[in-house]
Amino acid sequence: MIKKLEKNGLPLTQHSKKTLIKRIKRHWQLYLIIFLPIVYLIVFKYTPILGSQIAFRKYNFKDGIWNSPWVGFENFQTFFKSPQFSRLLTNTIGLSLYNILAGVLPPIILAIALSYIKFKRFGKTVQMVTYMPYFISTVLVIGILTQLLSLSGPINNIIVSLGGEKIHFLGEPGMFKTMYVFSGLWQATGYNTVIYLSALAAVDPQLHEAAIVDGASIWQRIRYVDIPSILPTAVILLILSCGHILSLGYEKVLLLQNDLNMATSDIISTYVYRIGLRSMQYSYSTAIGLFQSVVSLIMLFLVNKIAKKFGETSLW
Repeated sequence: MIKKLEKNGLPLTQHSKKTLIKRIKRHWQLYLIIFLPIVYLIVFKYTPILGSQIAFRKYNFKDGIWNSPWVGFENFQTFFKSPQFSRLLTNTIGLSLYNILAGVLPPIILAIALSYIKFKRFGKTVQMVTYMPYFISTVLVIGILTQLLSLSGPINNIIVSLGGEKIHFLGEPGMFKTMYVFSGLWQATGYNTVIYLSALAAVDPQLHEAAIVDGASIWQRIRYVDIPSILPTAVILLILSCGHILSLGYEKVLLLQNDLNMATSDIISTYVYRIGLRSMQYSYSTAIGLFQSVVSLIMLFLVNKIAKKFGETSLW
């Protein structure tokens, strides 16, 4: 090919440029489609990385990002030495692990159950009812939860009618994680079920037919056909979840948080919100956010490597 190009008197680089231009002209519609997503990534994902340098500076409005005094790792050291560090890290990791582990089985069980329902209209109804909470905003979910679990709410009224005493669910530190996780399960299980139903739909029907001919029961078909088929999907979702182990969103936690449950509800994200937006310690909060991102990236690589070592499924 190179000899042919040289024979025609065209350098390789010039030929490559002309070939690229021809491809762009030929498929300009496809390049136009990916243009806006690329611009979005550059503007909102890559450009802000330049601003992350304030984590290593003592930022102030007067000097700006580039002229603020350079302090190196001082902000990181301040966070690691702060008395809140151990409590914030423990609460964040504990809540993340609880959320991840509790969210593994429900969508898998629901997806398998729906796939074996013979009355398809009932199955579609159940799927729609479980999927609808995903479209409810977090604020509305917390509002419903607050009304149900308040001292004058229906749950406490039932407890009192049965002879018990009222429980201050929203003020008990030990109940915060359970409220957070199970309200999230109610909201997200239906959405995750759709993912596993898609994986089950890709299973070759001949596998089930062969299992039935061999006399396999429903439980054996689930164990030897369905579960191995959806296991790669479950592993991928688990890897992605572990990549956000320190990056829990602060909105839901902040809405459930109060002075009584602060001992277990205060996580790194809510702490960054307080010191960043309320106290306006921008360099300090950016350093903590950068620490979260680095740890999340390390966890993603680590869990992916473990999954690749002990199984055949991994992100890369």
